[in-house]
Amino acid sequence: MDASLHSKENLNEGKERPAVIPDGLTFDAIIFDCDGTLGDSMPMHYVAWVETLTPYGAFMSEDEFYAMGGWPTKIVAQTMLDRFDIKTDLAAMVKHKEKLFVQKLSEVPPVPQVVEVVHYYHGKIPLAVATGGLPEVCLGVLKSIGLSPKLFNTIVTCEDVQSHKPEPEIFLEAARRLNVPPDRCIVFEDVDPGIEAARRAGMTSVDVRTFYTPRRIT
Repeated sequence: MDASLHSKENLNEGKERPAVIPDGLTFDAIIFDCDGTLGDSMPMHYVAWVETLTPYGAFMSEDEFYAMGGWPTKIVAQTMLDRFDIKTDLAAMVKHKEKLFVQKLSEVPPVPQVVEVVHYYHGKIPLAVATGGLPEVCLGVLKSIGLSPKLFNTIVTCEDVQSHKPEPEIFLEAARRLNVPPDRCIVFEDVDPGIEAARRAGMTSVDVRTFYTPRRIT
C-alpha cells in the first residue's frame, strides 16, 4: 500500500476495528455529531419542542423536526416564532426548551456502535465533537451516556461558529482545532443537514442511520 494511504488509525493494527467503519477507509481524525449520533437524544429534543410550542397553539411534526437536525436551538426557535407569529422573547423560548430537554436527559441512551468507535480510537487519533447544540446541552448528553468530555480533543458548538449545518463551518473548525486536513477527517452524523455539511467540508461521512434506528415519538 502507498505510504500516503496509511493513517494513524493503523496504530490499532492487530485489533479488529469497529464494524461501522467502512472497509478500506483511511483517516487521521474522527469528528462526531452529538445529538442522535453519540446519544439517541433527538426524541427527547422533539418532546421538549412539542411541550414548548403547545402553549402557543403551535406544532412541529417529527419529520419537520428532523429536517432541521443540526440547527442551533435559536434558529429553530426563530423559525417557529416566524411561522406561527408567536409574540414572545426568542432567548426566553430557547432557555425554556433547553430546560425541558435537560430534565429528560436520564431518558437518553447511547448509540452503542458510535460509543464503541470513541473508545476504540481514543488516545490513538484526534477526536472531536461538532454539534449545533449549546455547550451545556452537549456536556449534559455526554454525561448522560457515560462519556467524559476528556475523551475528545475538542468540542465545537453553535457558540463557536457563525453558520450552521448544512454549511461546513463547524466541521472545518473542528478539523482546524485538531490540526488535521479536512479530507483526512471522517464524520459520524445522523441527519441530512449534517451529512451535507460534511460533504461541503470535503470530509467522508458515516451515516449513523445505516446501522442504528433512532426511536420515534409519533
